[in-house]
Amino acid sequence: MKVEVHKDEDERSLGELFSDLTRETSALVRKEVELAKSEISQKAALVGKDIGMLVAGGLIAYAGLLVFAAFVVLLLASAGMSYWGSALLVGVVMLIIGGLLARAGISALKREDLAPRKTLETLKEDTQWMRELTRQ
Repeated sequence: MKVEVHKDEDERSLGELFSDLTRETSALVRKEVELAKSEISQKAALVGKDIGMLVAGGLIAYAGLLVFAAFVVLLLASAGMSYWGSALLVGVVMLIIGGLLARAGISALKREDLAPRKTLETLKEDTQWMRELTRQ
């Protein structure tokens, strides 16, 4: 942010100086809020992909649940071992795949850094600038 320097600084009153400081601080805070919004929007887009993986895992686990339902139906309707044995095997495999996908999605979400790092850095710089300005 550019700070205006007046040629007649000695002639400005304390009230004018505080007024300028308030106006510039206000503008600075607005810019920081805009930066935070932008950075959080970018991170939200990245998280969307990880949530998609989590949803896919949930859907596959649901398909496994449906296969288990078919297993129960086949178990009751069938007298032979091969029907329920194959349904049980397919159901277990589907549940394992769904669980692995869901775990991968959760792990990816945990690794994602959601903090607005650029905004935090500029806030530190702004704080330092304000300290230097008030010391003068």
